[in-house]
Amino acid sequence: MGQKCSQFTEEELQDYQDLTYFTKKEVLQVHQKFKNLAPERVGHNRNAKLPMNKVLQYPELRVNPFGDRICKIFSSSHDGDCTFEDFLDMMSVFSETAPTAVKAEHAFRIFDFDGDDMLGVADLREVIDRLIGPHRLTDSEMAYLVQNMLAEADLDDDGALSFAEFEHVIDKSPDFSR
Repeated sequence: MGQKCSQFTEEELQDYQDLTYFTKKEVLQVHQKFKNLAPERVGHNRNAKLPMNKVLQYPELRVNPFGDRICKIFSSSHDGDCTFEDFLDMMSVFSETAPTAVKAEHAFRIFDFDGDDMLGVADLREVIDRLIGPHRLTDSEMAYLVQNMLAEADLDDDGALSFAEFEHVIDKSPDFSR
């Protein structure tokens, strides 16, 4: 197999490897995935920024009910548009080698729709709505479900989940990291 010319220097690849949960080879694979989303835009432009609608074409995001939130959380401009480094960070956090604590931190941010560092009733309702999809619950079913979630996980009874409470729930869920 011939040598492929990389847009990155060896030093840059080393930096990316040091800052992510990827090897240099995996960094290059992620760059190819990023480039495949919009080859006309990325090409040899190392600073290309893809609009969220292009990033959402990535297969795993296309079917994820939180795809838009994921893009916004990882976007350095918080509008959902992504640079390669934003995309690399996202892919790294969702990789098998990322620690559960890192995944939990980002999941919490994704579920914290109002950005108040707590998962309140409105946040939990939004999470449930997105997970259920078109099969909406009645108001009483939703209230019952949220009440039960809080009864189980809200250890300080303040009506919302802090990151520590969310992390406690995650620790009891071995399937979370997958």
